[in-house]
Amino acid sequence: MIHDKTKELRDMLKAGRTVVVGGAHNGLSAKLVEEAGFEAIWASGFEISASHGVPDANILTMAENLEAAKQMNAASRLPVVADCDNGYGNAINVIRTVEAYEGAGISAICIEDNVFPKRCSFYVGVRRDLSSIEEHAGKIKAAKETQRSESFMVIARTEALIAGWGMDEALKRADAYVKAGADAILIHSKKAEPDEIFEFARRFGSPVPLVAVPTIYKKTTVEDLAKAGFGMVIFANHGLRASIKAMRETLTHLRKAGYAASVDDRIVALEEVYQLIGVPKMKSDESAYLPAPGSKVKSIVIAAGHNTRLSPLTDDRPTCFLDIKGKTLLERAVASLNAVDIKDIAVVLGWKREAVSLPSIRTYENPAFEKTGELASLFAAEAEMNDRFVFLYGDILFDKAILDKLLKSPADIALVVDRSWDRSTPPNVENPRDFVVLADAPDASGRRILTSEEGFSIKQVGPDVTAGEAHGEFIGMAMFSENGVKLFKEAYKRAQKESRKGRFHSAQEFSKAAFTDLVQDLIDRGITVKAVDIYKGWMEIDTFDDYKRAWSQVKG
Repeated sequence: MIHDKTKELRDMLKAGRTVVVGGAHNGLSAKLVEEAGFEAIWASGFEISASHGVPDANILTMAENLEAAKQMNAASRLPVVADCDNGYGNAINVIRTVEAYEGAGISAICIEDNVFPKRCSFYVGVRRDLSSIEEHAGKIKAAKETQRSESFMVIARTEALIAGWGMDEALKRADAYVKAGADAILIHSKKAEPDEIFEFARRFGSPVPLVAVPTIYKKTTVEDLAKAGFGMVIFANHGLRASIKAMRETLTHLRKAGYAASVDDRIVALEEVYQLIGVPKMKSDESAYLPAPGSKVKSIVIAAGHNTRLSPLTDDRPTCFLDIKGKTLLERAVASLNAVDIKDIAVVLGWKREAVSLPSIRTYENPAFEKTGELASLFAAEAEMNDRFVFLYGDILFDKAILDKLLKSPADIALVVDRSWDRSTPPNVENPRDFVVLADAPDASGRRILTSEEGFSIKQVGPDVTAGEAHGEFIGMAMFSENGVKLFKEAYKRAQKESRKGRFHSAQEFSKAAFTDLVQDLIDRGITVKAVDIYKGWMEIDTFDDYKRAWSQVKG
């Protein structure tokens, strides 16, 4: 059933209750008005103008004011009463105003008898003229004859007391506006005490509801106004004024202190903003209506170590942030991951972590990177290991096609294995290569490895495998299914407990274990690990010669 806010507003006034209305200028402030317990929203011309940084003097167009009112109406379940100044012109303009505002779902408009261009009621020292009674009554009549819904309301506002034209003139104008069809009369005053509006209420001889705006007579309560006969009370601009004070103080303090945490006690948490603007509902709607994210994959990149073989290039940055023709290794990896729709990327840093700044990643830290191995770095991001993920070394360049092939693997644990490794390259004692031996692989002699649709199972992987017995080389890229993640984490916890002080495969101690050490542990315990077979298309940046080769081979 559609919530009829317009009828709700009229029914509240018919019931004889005093409707308390809060001023707003956009969707967020409208939500705050609703949250505070007000019964309707005042789309304040003063607030809307101020939020644009201009005076409340008909400088903004009707379209600009209407857009703000529409935002408020869409953001809240409360009815919106729009401050429409003098109707943005004569009676012909008022017709268009009613058509636009009623058509946008606004519950009521308020038009005043200031001449165009109006001036805010409280501006001191500005010229203030009122339109004739006949002209403003004509606007009211035009508005009422234009509206389509019986519930839509037109509030007539007289500025006679503001202009200093006296009580009799104010009453005379109110009477004429009631006869023209006004649904309510707003009597405005700039006196610090409510005496004259109370007098007006006593002398007003119509059952049409009265509206008060206690901006200046600010000690007068809603209860006092209700007893005096007012059916609506509008607190017109207090939200905006409060926000100016809070923002000024917070921003001034922040600029002086120079760090974000200095204003934590002055601001709400981001989670509170998310709650207010409806992020939980958005998440719920995504779950209910968007396709299941069965293919969604995240990535974890480890880049914590300090490669001294690349000094002085890595003296002030980690290897992953070395520039290759205008893009860092990490930027190129992120771009390749994004190209296969992997946007959820975590990077584990250590050496010179402050040098890494990318807006599209989350970062974790391995503070003990100098004393620990790859496995410790990977598990620094254990919080990310709750679903399917791609694992990467941070010092490799690779073709997007490798990721495409890896993502098609049905295996729980899959390692990318290059069958084109150079057997003539001498072993690197400081950074030994991770060769791979496959189980049941056909023709292990030479470089040739026949492909298997599901991938051959890996029998052995790591630096202990010699080039002579290897079928390929692990390139530093792997993928885990949800079940594979579970198996991998269980193996880590078991090995951590059992091998805390002893050797762990190729590592002298568990804390210094490589990624391949835990993979080998899984294989030894009977867990199937598959090879995704490739032929070239990648490069490790481990030495200065590697870096020079990358510059010569990589396109910009």
